[in-house]
Amino acid sequence: MLNVFVTRSAGVLATEHAPAVAEQIAWSVATTLPLAWRRKYPELVAVVVAVAFVGGQLRLAQEQQIASGALFAAIYTLGAWGRNRQRSRVLRLGIIAAMFLWLNVAFFMAHDEITAARQPDASGELPVIWSFLLFLMIVNVGFFAFGYLMGDAVWQSARRQHRLESQAAELRAAQGLAEERAVIDERVRIARELHDVVAHHVSVMGIQASASRRALDRDPARARDALVTIEESARTAVDELRRMLGALRAPSAEVIAGADLDHAGDLVESARETGMQTHFEVYGDPVPVPDSVSMAAYRIVQEAVTNTLKHAGAAALDVRIRYLARELEIDVSDDGRGGPATTGGMGLIGMRERVAIHGGTLEYGPRSGGGFRVRARIPYARELATR
Repeated sequence: MLNVFVTRSAGVLATEHAPAVAEQIAWSVATTLPLAWRRKYPELVAVVVAVAFVGGQLRLAQEQQIASGALFAAIYTLGAWGRNRQRSRVLRLGIIAAMFLWLNVAFFMAHDEITAARQPDASGELPVIWSFLLFLMIVNVGFFAFGYLMGDAVWQSARRQHRLESQAAELRAAQGLAEERAVIDERVRIARELHDVVAHHVSVMGIQASASRRALDRDPARARDALVTIEESARTAVDELRRMLGALRAPSAEVIAGADLDHAGDLVESARETGMQTHFEVYGDPVPVPDSVSMAAYRIVQEAVTNTLKHAGAAALDVRIRYLARELEIDVSDDGRGGPATTGGMGLIGMRERVAIHGGTLEYGPRSGGGFRVRARIPYARELATR
């Protein structure tokens, strides 16, 4: 309204056909007030502002500065906030086309006035009427193009920002899942290590305790030997638990001292001390293998020997380590009951996981001639094997 009064005071609207001041103010309000809802209803506001803009000019009641700004804001907002992009594009182009059509109509309506207002000393390469028309076209092309392109640019920027925020949220969610998975994996690893370390020695102690109880009255010397083995197994179990817990506390620690392929024979020896007949043999040319492969092989032998002691009721145990061209094979068999393998225990699950990590294969089950067999193959590259 202030601009209407200023414009009137400057004599811009002082024509014989100018409406009353109340109508001039009404047209000004009709052109600008809808902008208050431009983001909620950008399409409707753009149409209302465009109609009010043309209506005010038809009534010769339209001041140009604020009205032009309102039209620019309406077109820009429709481009930046229009939800239906196809409809927004068509509607903006339609409004701009209508404005240019009105510009030509208004120009020809004012043709006589423009010609009469020509200054006597005006000079130029073009007739005044065409110069004036070209001037209006250049100004309005820049005006509408800027509003149209600026709206699109802001919408694209907001879209990119939204996409970046969505990707960031997805990354945070994925990171949270990865951290949760890491915690679960670490718990599984600790459970597996505890099982591997404790189960073997406890099994040996249980068998020796049973032998000691049976031999206590008949053969005291044998009972004492069994008790010595129990004591040594308990001490070894405690030492391995300490080493394992120390390794688990250290970051990225994987190999526990003594839990490698070089000590696989000690596992067989512990089984022999229970009174079982044992055989241990290494075939092929031993080569240094990666620490992770060495530890996996040791744990597989340990679990297979433990299962033989606990479940098989076997009298003989055969453990063979074979160094093949690009694979390490662990073969453990016994002459026990050879019943069907159960897949729910931690031992078999741990063996499968260790072999799967290295891309190997695991076979287990009853032997055709009686007993049970576990055979694992873990690939490795000789040229990359290091200790």
